[in-house]
Amino acid sequence: MPAEQPQQATPGPIGYVTKMYPRFSETFVVSEILAREAAGEEIVIFSLRPPTDPRFHPELARVKAPVIQVARPSSARHWWETWQQLTDRPALTDRVAAALPDLLLANHDDAGQAVLLAQLAGEHGISHLHAHFASVATTVARLAGRITGLPYSFTAHAKDIFHAEVDPADLTRKFADAHHAVTISDYNLKHLRAVMGDAACARLHLVRNGIELARFPFRATAVRPHRHDAVRLLAVGRLVEKKGFALAIDAVGRLRDRGVACTLDIVGDGPLRADLQSAIEARGLTGTVRLLGPRTQDEVQELISDHDLFVAPFVVAQDGNADGLPTVLLEAMACGTPCVAADVTAVPEVVIDGVTGWLVPSGDLGALVDAVADAAASAEERRRRADAARDWVVARHDSTEQATRLRELAANGKGGS
Repeated sequence: MPAEQPQQATPGPIGYVTKMYPRFSETFVVSEILAREAAGEEIVIFSLRPPTDPRFHPELARVKAPVIQVARPSSARHWWETWQQLTDRPALTDRVAAALPDLLLANHDDAGQAVLLAQLAGEHGISHLHAHFASVATTVARLAGRITGLPYSFTAHAKDIFHAEVDPADLTRKFADAHHAVTISDYNLKHLRAVMGDAACARLHLVRNGIELARFPFRATAVRPHRHDAVRLLAVGRLVEKKGFALAIDAVGRLRDRGVACTLDIVGDGPLRADLQSAIEARGLTGTVRLLGPRTQDEVQELISDHDLFVAPFVVAQDGNADGLPTVLLEAMACGTPCVAADVTAVPEVVIDGVTGWLVPSGDLGALVDAVADAAASAEERRRRADAARDWVVARHDSTEQATRLRELAANGKGGS
């Protein structure tokens, strides 16, 4: 009889490191975790900050992964207690000592949480750390990896690479030490390589954001001739500068002056809420433009399907912050609601003018008004572009394919693609 082959050990769970989990606006993290769990992977989520959002999406109930809140050493006493705990684990104490030069370069919170994350990763048998955003979550994951010897990876999105406060030297260290890194668009890939050079990005891979397509069925009714006296426009996102909602409000005023009857609903919350409400009132658009506040994913989906056009007038903020590729834009395309969007960063990779939607130059109010008026005028053109948009999303943004690619990257050795 042949000799019995030794069984390979099953890899431990993937540790997802996030700044805050759950976060109402970061639905893409939940979708990614759900897709990886559906593929059979075990996940443990580590949150560096307690959640502050009062509302949560129902999809969170489907996530099997435990959520571990990583404490922040808040005082000298807390630091001392943390070090005392390490004395029971000589191997970990030695690794902390070896990583001390890196820890001393980090700020108080990041260093302390890295030590605690290293301890928690050992307790939960973590085999790999993956962080979302190349900012604080990756800082802590990298340091914890230095302590534990675990490989780490991260996904770079938007603010973490475009913001004026991004430190190129810090970003370069994170790429150099990572098992691999991921970014979500061709635009990001080219930007990072241009900023840091091909050598620094040798382990950088393109993995596009995915959505659960089954949750966003195409609805042909969304592109019928509009069923109301006015064309119903919808915009969704945090009420911050980069979303361009002030421009959308101005566009509704211009459309009214042209005799194009339309309404605009804006879903989301954020620091510009009062300013946007004042702009609505100043332009005499009360009742025509409504700020609906935050809504769950299911509620957003219903709103997307019930409106005639999805409007995404993105701009680059004064601090350089810009959207990468908002998931809600993909969701609108998947549902069959035609989209008018501005051409920041990776948006032209999905909204192709004349094919999958209407694409306008960022910050160009006249072009935005013309595009909305053109889309409103032809139900047949809306239907044609909406059909193409659904096909585009199905072919390139299926979360099951995203999960497969991420699993392959974690399993493979280092190296670029």
